[in-house]
Amino acid sequence: MATFDVTRSSRSQRDPVMWESRRPPTTTNLLPERYEGAAMPTAPVDHHLDLTTQDILTYGSWGLTLVLLGVAIHLGRKERTPFYALIVLAAMVAAFAEPLYDAGLMLYFYSTEGMYTHFTAFGIPQPVWTHSGYAVLYAAPAIMITRKIRLGTLTRNGLFAWAGVELLMSCTFEMIGINGGAYTYWGPHELRILDYPLVIGVLEAAQVICFAVAATQLRERVKSPVGLLGLFVLFPCTFFMANFGAGSPVIIALHLEDTSRLIVALASLLSIAFAAAAIRGASSFLPTTAGQSEAATVGSPVGGFSRVRIAADVPTGGPVATPSTAK
Repeated sequence: MATFDVTRSSRSQRDPVMWESRRPPTTTNLLPERYEGAAMPTAPVDHHLDLTTQDILTYGSWGLTLVLLGVAIHLGRKERTPFYALIVLAAMVAAFAEPLYDAGLMLYFYSTEGMYTHFTAFGIPQPVWTHSGYAVLYAAPAIMITRKIRLGTLTRNGLFAWAGVELLMSCTFEMIGINGGAYTYWGPHELRILDYPLVIGVLEAAQVICFAVAATQLRERVKSPVGLLGLFVLFPCTFFMANFGAGSPVIIALHLEDTSRLIVALASLLSIAFAAAAIRGASSFLPTTAGQSEAATVGSPVGGFSRVRIAADVPTGGPVATPSTAK
């Protein structure tokens, strides 16, 4: 049962996390030793929350979100579409499903006295900056990618480059939160960089790429702005497709009874390979070189089907549908 209360949390307000994980051994090798016999801790519910880091994440991300919304609205006015603003809003709404992600990938937001939280689910208090964090980390690059695809200037190699950009963004954002004392991935993750599991960043990159490409496909096919409301469903679909689909090997390995460091490491590599395959699949919707796809006509209803055919091998006299409404 989720409880909603926008307030600073106290220890007595929180429910204990209702699952356990086996603690990994302190050894640094990857021998297939089992975790059995070690202590059986729950999530670090009593770990101190760094209030300075919380303020940076809260006010910084919400400030950037307001700027992003302004940019999205400006682009929408130029192109006569709510598409970009809806991308931001869809990402922010999807953050209400963050507890599912936290449970699967064993993330816990430190929730001692002073936490800004608005609801708790699965025993995990959610900070108010998750919504703005989704906007900055996921919606911002998605807007850039969808716009470039729309203009016909993004190639397959360019999409791979954007996946790298998203990976760096994820690493930067999460390393600040983790090492600043706001939260942690407390499970027996392997392949960490500054306590940040590398597999998480790759899965997030795959998620953003898949969402951006799918959002572009949705935009090209709907016939009115109302159809773009499908973005609110599309975002969580691609989010969990990447994180729980490609990420399923590492999730099972983390929660496996008598797991080992080797099993978790191999499962992480497998999830990384699955995420890379998802990115490669998404790239198949793009041309190999710029100018081979159909680009939007400047000033035409964006989201519609009016196009300038610029591919050398596409006849310019072919029928082009033009909708009566912009989207």
